[in-house]
Amino acid sequence: MLRQPGCAAAPPHLQYLLEPLHAAVHTRRGATATLPCVLRALPRNYRVKWSKVEPANYRESIIIITNGLYHKNYGPLSPRVRLRHSHRYDASLTITDVALEDEGRYRCQLVNGLEDESVSLTLHLEGIVFPYQPSNGRYKFNYHEAKRACEQQDSRLATYQQLYKAWTEGLDWCNAGWILDGTVHYPIINSREPCGGRLLLPGVRTYGARDKQKDRFDAFCFTSALQGSQVYFIRGHLNFKEAGQACRNNGAAIAKVGQLYSAWKFSQLDRCDGGWLADGSVRYPITTPRERCGGLPDPGVRSFGFPSKELRTYGTYCFAGK
Repeated sequence: MLRQPGCAAAPPHLQYLLEPLHAAVHTRRGATATLPCVLRALPRNYRVKWSKVEPANYRESIIIITNGLYHKNYGPLSPRVRLRHSHRYDASLTITDVALEDEGRYRCQLVNGLEDESVSLTLHLEGIVFPYQPSNGRYKFNYHEAKRACEQQDSRLATYQQLYKAWTEGLDWCNAGWILDGTVHYPIINSREPCGGRLLLPGVRTYGARDKQKDRFDAFCFTSALQGSQVYFIRGHLNFKEAGQACRNNGAAIAKVGQLYSAWKFSQLDRCDGGWLADGSVRYPITTPRERCGGLPDPGVRSFGFPSKELRTYGTYCFAGK
């Protein structure tokens, strides 16, 4: 069964709010982003309410309410949001230090008695989706464990839209994994026998909603570049403990899986050397495929799995944040 992103219904005619020129705002983690909401006229008595549709449960959470003179912030976004107020008709929302969980759909609603109206905007983070499984093999995570595992690797469970976009960009993975809304999917570019058969068309195949406590799958994680950060390699024959110490000696930390994927995607990190990561796995990023670096034809982050932590064969990848 294939699922495709739905098309939103045409918005009703707006009397007081200006339709935004673009329905999506693109940004990166750590940046400052502004979602536009401008009034063409000021009603006599009104309020503007900003809210966010949470992708995990599709509930709407209030962020800020203003009457033009005073405002009140609500919820976990409260310390990082403000109204732009570049002029008296401007109710645009500014989010500072954008985080992974900020991506999603926002609504600016004019509350004016019987004439309420709203505009919706989507905040898109430039990022990358990667499949993740633990050291003890495939299909070990229930939903809550998958969510925690992604967060431990500097990422979060991907949304369906993020997974679908990753599939259009070439993500091809035969193992099914949890995503943020509690459904389970796997993206297939090349139809093949072990992955649902050759007769099924390419696409994001779905198992639908599963039991979050009992059912076990892998995870699809989403991460984004963090401004002012760097991932670099330290050469050596280090065991896992020595790898962590080598990074700390340089004022850094051993890199997490999401940080390595981000460096590969956004900084074009390309090394043929396997290196320890924080979860105990050994991986290396390839942007220019070549015969002596795994021999695979496509770019990607390659994995040596989870070798013994006592093994002194690899270097390490370190992360230096801002």
